Amino acid sequence: MSKAETVPFQTTLMVRDTCLCLHVQRAARALARQFDEMLRPVGLTNGQFSLMMSLNRPEPAKMGQLSTLLAMDRTTLTANLKPLERRGLVQILVDPADKRSRRLLLTPEGQALLAAAVPIWKEGHRMIEQRLTGDADRLRADLIALS
Repeated sequence: MSKAETVPFQTTLMVRDTCLCLHVQRAARALARQFDEMLRPVGLTNGQFSLMMSLNRPEPAKMGQLSTLLAMDRTTLTANLKPLERRGLVQILVDPADKRSRRLLLTPEGQALLAAAVPIWKEGHRMIEQRLTGDADRLRADLIALS
């Protein structure tokens, strides 16, 4: 690469200060760390909490439904399910309608742990929303619009 093809440092500063992707990623990591710390007493990470919450439904979820909802590829979803399955919190079942497919279900132990985690999440969520300078509902709507 010749000298004429380099990016000026001023451009680096501009991207650092204005890049929405960078700022969303940084905020997401900071929020994740905060929720991880809050949920530590019940032995969950924020990702595990979200995954278990997405399984809290009347019928066992299909893998494809969950990977779409969580914006996660199936391989990553499977990797994230394994520790929960080993702990007896989630059960992976063969779909009776299609033996090649899998259904996911919270076990009674998983339901109890999720019930213990929800008040922690609610309080943490309330505290974080209070720290926002703008309208939390607007922020949520804007983030959803991007996804």
